[in-house]
Amino acid sequence: MCGIVAAVAQRQVAPILLEGLSRLEYRGYDSCGLCTVNQHEFTCLKTVEKVTALKAMVQKQGCPGTTGIAHTRWATHGEPSVTNAHPHIIGDLALVHNGIIENFAELKNALIAEGYEFKSQTDTEVLLAEIHFLAVKKGLPLKTAFAKALRNVKGSYAIALVDRKNPETLLCARQGSPFVIGLGIEENFVASDVLALLPVTHRFIYPEEGSIAEITVSSVKVFDLNLNERKTEICESDLDAESISKGKYRHFMQKEIFEQPQALEHTSLGRICDGTVDLSSVRGFTADFLKNIENIKIVACGTSYHAGLVGKYWFEELAGISSSVEIASEYRYRKAVVKPHSLFITISQSGETADTLASLRLAQNQGYEASLCICNVAASSLVRESDYAMLTRAGAEIGVASTKAFTTQLLCLLLLSTYLGTVQKKINDTQCNEICNAISELPNAASEVLECDHRIALLAERFAGKHHCLFLGRGIMYPIALEGALKLKEISYIHAEGYAAGELKHGPIALIDENMPVVVVAPDNELLGKLESNIEEVRARGGKLFVFSQGKTNLKSDSQTEIIALPASNPVLHPILFTLPLQLLAYYCALINGTDVDQPRNLAKSVTVE
Repeated sequence: MCGIVAAVAQRQVAPILLEGLSRLEYRGYDSCGLCTVNQHEFTCLKTVEKVTALKAMVQKQGCPGTTGIAHTRWATHGEPSVTNAHPHIIGDLALVHNGIIENFAELKNALIAEGYEFKSQTDTEVLLAEIHFLAVKKGLPLKTAFAKALRNVKGSYAIALVDRKNPETLLCARQGSPFVIGLGIEENFVASDVLALLPVTHRFIYPEEGSIAEITVSSVKVFDLNLNERKTEICESDLDAESISKGKYRHFMQKEIFEQPQALEHTSLGRICDGTVDLSSVRGFTADFLKNIENIKIVACGTSYHAGLVGKYWFEELAGISSSVEIASEYRYRKAVVKPHSLFITISQSGETADTLASLRLAQNQGYEASLCICNVAASSLVRESDYAMLTRAGAEIGVASTKAFTTQLLCLLLLSTYLGTVQKKINDTQCNEICNAISELPNAASEVLECDHRIALLAERFAGKHHCLFLGRGIMYPIALEGALKLKEISYIHAEGYAAGELKHGPIALIDENMPVVVVAPDNELLGKLESNIEEVRARGGKLFVFSQGKTNLKSDSQTEIIALPASNPVLHPILFTLPLQLLAYYCALINGTDVDQPRNLAKSVTVE
């Protein structure tokens, strides 16, 4: 979950490294550092503050050199400290690392026996010491020592290494953690994400799992872990540097909330045609696409897991296909029973989520008919390793708390379930046409819902000083309650829980009093009457209610209950549209509490470790 940047060039690289780090800070921000080589000498600067502080250090102290590596950290081994911050240096070698070395303790004990002393608590320093031992004490050529060390370790890594005696060459590698190689003119780069390198290049190589790269100003060679050379493909990115600018907005999260109408339009573009769903843009699509599917297993983490829960309702209601949803970190460690003709669906914003990727790799040997991923990053590992890939097209999402990635995932699931409903002949042409018309109107409907922005900002003031909150929903809106609670706790640090409203009396009602805000998602559907009964249970116990409805509820606003009316919409769109005000509520509560909206404590955007 850390971010790495490296460069070898004919110009000073510190500005490139710092700009790259600032664009990767969403991946971790416990500490950061950089190391450059100038006339065979290292300059290494590190801080437990954010990249802006590192920039100030560089400006004050200088960091000359045409080769360098940099890192922004999300702590795994060892607390955030300058000593534990990357880069790590042993002798003539400096290293940055994203991932976890699982057998670091075993390696560390062996290296201590060889006379090594360790300054940090990190597994990264152990990996560097292993490379140093093989290169210096065993006398192997550095590239050979590098490859041998990686064959000795267990776990995941994306690493970049520089040798001050040979600063014209970077050695990099990946296993289970992402990195890309950026190609320039007489300069080349490495980073955890293309976003870090957009100011300097749009040409990239995406190395396969288990790759080593040897990079100079004029060449890039990629090998496997046995140093057999691999063929590579150069890809052009259509992202632009401005796509990760805040523009007129105060925070990336705020910007991304308001980008949702456009993102939803991009998701549906070309996928609705003459009242039917056209999924020919799905990578791997054929005329027999998913024709024989009888069961669906959805696996994901966090917000994407909530999207999967909504998808289950749609797959069963619209397509009549039995579906189940599991958390990836649980699925990968249990013995699953796979029914015949089952489709394995993974959902991830980044396509590099470690547990989700591991679940996909496990599923490939479990007898599934096919695997399909819903993802926002076209060149990600999840996309490359799935049989089918449906891109959300949400655009760059920088805020750690996912917003537009979630709603575009929902729209992909709705499109997919509608398509399957027609294939399985569970919905007729009229029903399909109605859903497609609703999807076509979705961007406008989302824009209309977002007009409640000022109302939500005022509403959030009533959460000032609150430490706990409940979110309630029924049916397909239960996962939306879960997502609303997750957003609030992620960025405002208010403890929040989502519940199926019918479960209120089975325990959570004990928490209700005048200091417990209760947020209810209550669209006009067949469960509204049941939900109103649950709301009355809260009212009877003095709870403060905030009810998002569409105006048909029998409830009225009073001193105990506030009704927030949203525009009427087709019921199939309710999960998407009711998500938007809950995102706004979390955002404005975070502002009131003075928390870091885009980079909440202890979190990172792309979870590439277990």
